[in-house]
Amino acid sequence: MKIYTRTGDDGSTALYGGDRVAKDSLRIEACGTLDELNAALGLAAVICPEGELADTVIGLQRRLFEIGADLATPGNARDPSRLNDAATSDIESRIDRFWSTLPEMKHFILPGGTELAARLHVARAIARRAERCCVTLSRDEPVDRRLLVWLNRLSDLLFAMARRANQLEGLEDVPWISDGS
Repeated sequence: MKIYTRTGDDGSTALYGGDRVAKDSLRIEACGTLDELNAALGLAAVICPEGELADTVIGLQRRLFEIGADLATPGNARDPSRLNDAATSDIESRIDRFWSTLPEMKHFILPGGTELAARLHVARAIARRAERCCVTLSRDEPVDRRLLVWLNRLSDLLFAMARRANQLEGLEDVPWISDGS
């Protein structure tokens, strides 16, 4: 099987079920941003030491594939979403576990620190964009509300994970303090 089909040469792509849409449609933009997020998590995974951070990254990647498949399936061809309330509860419990180990935040922090933390911060920013894309899509087409909630929690989880990655390496977060200008 060849990787190229030539069917998208006209600027369209197929959704699951065969419907064709423009490659710049809101649905495809949302799917593409989820794919970009998954790739960013893959970049974090290659330097993530074994343990809860690594397990969480891989779990998130798997979940993003499921969400992307659901999002690439138009409503008339879709089975019920694979995303359920337990998925959000899982993210919330992971946030709470990571957060409980971290020092209290008294200022905003600058993204960065260790290489792993910096990669997780990039993934966090992409997660926020994915959330915005899905919110925009939801204005024109049905989007499972649980997806919007899950994506909102995901960026919080990635923030907590980035801080935890710095903590595990003994590196303090750098606070953002305005210089007054």
